[in-house]
Amino acid sequence: MDWIFLILAGCGEMSGVTFLGFYSASKKKLALVGMVTSFVFSFSLLYLSLQTLPMSIAYSIWTGIGAAGGSLMNMWIFHESRSFKRFFFIFLIIIAVIGLKFVN
Repeated sequence: MDWIFLILAGCGEMSGVTFLGFYSASKKKLALVGMVTSFVFSFSLLYLSLQTLPMSIAYSIWTGIGAAGGSLMNMWIFHESRSFKRFFFIFLIIIAVIGLKFVN
């Protein structure tokens, strides 16, 4: 269950970053509510996953999902640059997080 909490926490981080993009573009209160709700959801589930998972692994996976997923979502929703370099570095984030799990 702890891994499910962690993955859902990462998805909440991803959606919080996406709502942050909506809020910075429009300054609408609904986007602000979505952002705060997503981050509260994310932190709550991260807290639950940290009850059994080591913090070094859980935090790196949570951050990796948020960073890589947020970047991909912003490319898709806000039409940010889709250069090879961006995809390459997102790939490196994912590989680094997987590597941390196997090294532990």
